[in-house]
Amino acid sequence: MQKKFVANLAFLLVLNLLIKSVYILGFDRAVQNEVGPASFGIYFAIFNFSFILTIILDFGITNFNNKNIAQNNHLLTKHFSGLFTLKLILAVIYIIVVVVTGFLIGYDTRLMKLLLVQGFNMFLLFFINYLRSNLAGLHLFKTDAIVSVMDRSIMIVLCIIMLKSGILKDPDGDGIMYFVYAQTFSYLISAVTAFIIILSKTHSFKFQWNFPFSLMILKKSLPFAILTLLMSFYNRIDSVMIERILPNGDVQSGIYAQAFRLLDATNMIAFLTAGMLLPVFSRMLKYKESVEPLVKLISTLLLTPAIVIGVGCVFYGRELMEMLYPRHPEETMADYLLHLDQSSNIFGLLMLSFIAVATTYIFGTLLTANGNMKQLNIMAAFGMILNVTLNYILISRLEAFGSAISSMITQFLTAGIQVFIAQKIFKFKVNYRLINTFIMYAVGVVAINYGSHEMLHFHWILNFVIMVVSCGLWAFITGIISIKSIFRLLKYG
Repeated sequence: MQKKFVANLAFLLVLNLLIKSVYILGFDRAVQNEVGPASFGIYFAIFNFSFILTIILDFGITNFNNKNIAQNNHLLTKHFSGLFTLKLILAVIYIIVVVVTGFLIGYDTRLMKLLLVQGFNMFLLFFINYLRSNLAGLHLFKTDAIVSVMDRSIMIVLCIIMLKSGILKDPDGDGIMYFVYAQTFSYLISAVTAFIIILSKTHSFKFQWNFPFSLMILKKSLPFAILTLLMSFYNRIDSVMIERILPNGDVQSGIYAQAFRLLDATNMIAFLTAGMLLPVFSRMLKYKESVEPLVKLISTLLLTPAIVIGVGCVFYGRELMEMLYPRHPEETMADYLLHLDQSSNIFGLLMLSFIAVATTYIFGTLLTANGNMKQLNIMAAFGMILNVTLNYILISRLEAFGSAISSMITQFLTAGIQVFIAQKIFKFKVNYRLINTFIMYAVGVVAINYGSHEMLHFHWILNFVIMVVSCGLWAFITGIISIKSIFRLLKYG
């Protein structure tokens, strides 16, 4: 099981890293540089606002379906038609709520247009995720991997066309709309493709509205929906509050978006891993298999690079931000340097929190597969209240940097709570040797970063490469990654 899981995970991650990292760090970043921080800041706030309300759109059905299909493959044919119709009805309700809420919080006509199109994009995105949950539930991980990068592959082509044509430099500031329309097209193509693939796996399909069935599904997925809502709040509310609270909220939200982009890119690794872990954990728990070896394996595989990424971005944050975001033609040098300082400080805190995010994806997924939704929802409610409270206090005083502080505190506390809950429920033995190894490794990573950044006098990129290579060697020296274990895994699984 472990050998198959690692092989499929490697294929999924390599494919996504090749495509999505190129898109996020190359073309998505280039679009922001082209339209300017203010326009992109508004888009980023609208994106996160529409994301928060996706509880209505998804209602926890995707996670519930992933877990359910993994444990009962035959339910795909039985449930697909009914769930498809239910998703369409939820989409209509979602669009109505998004538009009404946008009016209530004061969005003008221009922002409402952006919100409406973005709301439709969210429907397509979450519909793709639902279709992919069927593929993951059937353990068709390679097909799922290809579908997962299709929209970004299309977006790369469309971004090249838009950047070459110069249409993003709209004098009225509407260039960002072309970017949003391009997303609509790419999501639509991906959704249709995924639908056709799933259709080939079912014996029959027809539009049908079965109220008792829909009510049963909504009741079963309600705990997943609540968890999605609460976690969306403390993961996505930051930019919305920045844009609404501050007089220069659009610019500050844009600065926050610059720092958040790399976190979003690295989150992809943990998110995709969790997407594979949920059906695997679900099936293992159904057949009473021990999950402890897999938890240990995936913790090592995820947290080791997470520590390097988090600490490395604290030390090299300014250099990375300066490389990714050159001065916009409309910015003065003084404004650019100020924004660079702000984004690099925010970036360091957000990337450090990736260690906590990776931990959450491991243990939160395990608890979800085990059905411990009550405990997860209590944890998420605490995280939401804490994050909103800290944001309200800190944003007005420290602007976007205050939001980064609240995000980091929330992520580490909620991750710690999930580890504690999992340890109590599954009776995991406290592995003091592994914990001490992680601590020793983290201390060494900090020392390596300090030495490479402060004591080496090469170009910073060479220093960064030396740091990464040294951290990799340090992982083998400390034993956190064992060559013997890797060969054993590859040979015996």
